[in-house]
Amino acid sequence: MKIEFLERNFKISNKLKSIISEKVERLSKYFGDDAKVKVLCSEQNKQKKLELTIVNKGMLYRSEVSSDDMYSNIDLALPKIERQIVRHKDKNVAKNRVKDLSAFEFLKEEPDVKLPEVYKKKVFDLDPITVEDAKDYIERLGHEFFVFLNAETGKVNILYRRKDAKFGLIEVNY
Repeated sequence: MKIEFLERNFKISNKLKSIISEKVERLSKYFGDDAKVKVLCSEQNKQKKLELTIVNKGMLYRSEVSSDDMYSNIDLALPKIERQIVRHKDKNVAKNRVKDLSAFEFLKEEPDVKLPEVYKKKVFDLDPITVEDAKDYIERLGHEFFVFLNAETGKVNILYRRKDAKFGLIEVNY
């Protein structure tokens, strides 16, 4: 894994780099050597923020945590990333390598992999992937919505998370 450190209003000590590198390397069993990890450490209003982004074979995993201690941020961010990996099960890699709970690095139990169903659909006049893939992107990125070209319909779609944790899908006619 290639790890890149970025600083914003925060100086990363060698000790912190070493600890982050050591813990992030434990996730290499899911990815191998070709994964790229970006670690952004920043501080604003006495809150220290750690953003961890892993890109591997077109897949993106991201975690963002804030607290008053950067060292505790590491222990909060890594289980979030591992949860995303296990949920997605990377179709070939993670699913085949994670057989039992003792194989997890940061999780104590396997997360629930069932995603909420599409609850509401809106049609409006107006990069090919499926709705299921868009749901996976929302889960892994932690975003509230995702705009995409529906591979099945050829139309622009917006998938969004509702306040009741269900998904809504907006299909744009043009």
